[in-house]
Amino acid sequence: MTEPPFNQPGRFWRGNLHTHSNHSDGALSPEKTVAHYRAAGYDFLAITDHFRAKHGFPLTDTRPLRTPEFTTLLGAELHGPSTEFSSEWHIVAVGLPLGFPPPALGETGPQLARRARTAGAFIGMAHPAASLLTLSDAESLDAAHAVEVYNALSAYEDRGDSWHLTDVLLNRGHKLSAYAADDSHFQPEDPPACAAWVQVRAESLCPEALLVALKAGHYYSSTGPELYDIQLGNDRISVASSPVRKVLITGSKPGKQVLEGTDLMDCSLPVAMFAGGYCRVTVEDAAGRRAWSNPIHLGPPR
Repeated sequence: MTEPPFNQPGRFWRGNLHTHSNHSDGALSPEKTVAHYRAAGYDFLAITDHFRAKHGFPLTDTRPLRTPEFTTLLGAELHGPSTEFSSEWHIVAVGLPLGFPPPALGETGPQLARRARTAGAFIGMAHPAASLLTLSDAESLDAAHAVEVYNALSAYEDRGDSWHLTDVLLNRGHKLSAYAADDSHFQPEDPPACAAWVQVRAESLCPEALLVALKAGHYYSSTGPELYDIQLGNDRISVASSPVRKVLITGSKPGKQVLEGTDLMDCSLPVAMFAGGYCRVTVEDAAGRRAWSNPIHLGPPR
């Protein structure tokens, strides 16, 4: 059984794992980008500029922007040839070391991701729905820690949700977590930033602690609601959250367990139908904003 992160030591820290600055195709400087997220109440930010030759393969150094109350994770959005329906991959790599070498001639996306993971990065499969990734594509990205299951910029284009592919991968036995992100560029035509984030459970705000927690799946994702607690016991899952109108349990089999109402904050639902597989929690508030747990792997039927 995989335990949700709520009993882990420390507290939750709010952050965004996929952001662009004017070091690639974003509109704002790294300084202004960080200032925007700090003002919105975030605790950390990863600026993941496009790691392409035309931008000079930037690995944006945000270390001077760290303070005791706000930190940054170094990273980039990596690109390499190719997927079934696209000439290039989109791979989020958070926690890259400065000086990470550009792609070698002929290096594919999955090979580049493996090299980034070996270098210490948390690897995310960026906006699979928007990239039209196939199952074969996704399974080849064997270095991935997680799937970007919600991308706020892609949602603006009606391709923001990638849970279907994630559920298929999980049922194929791939041990993946699932995160939401802005993919903010701050261009005039873009939707507002700070629309999707992760809440990472760690003992401190230091980048190393955040990376350890991300790799362990000790986080949940949100576009609005807060998850206060998720506990498993006696073939049921108990969920405590900010006020929501729906609590949904889905997972490794078709079907669901659902509770709907007004200002739901504490509830318990059965999970026996997912025994031997996994389940996940989705809550939705009155404005239609959602929060998602990571997959919770369950033991066999009792």
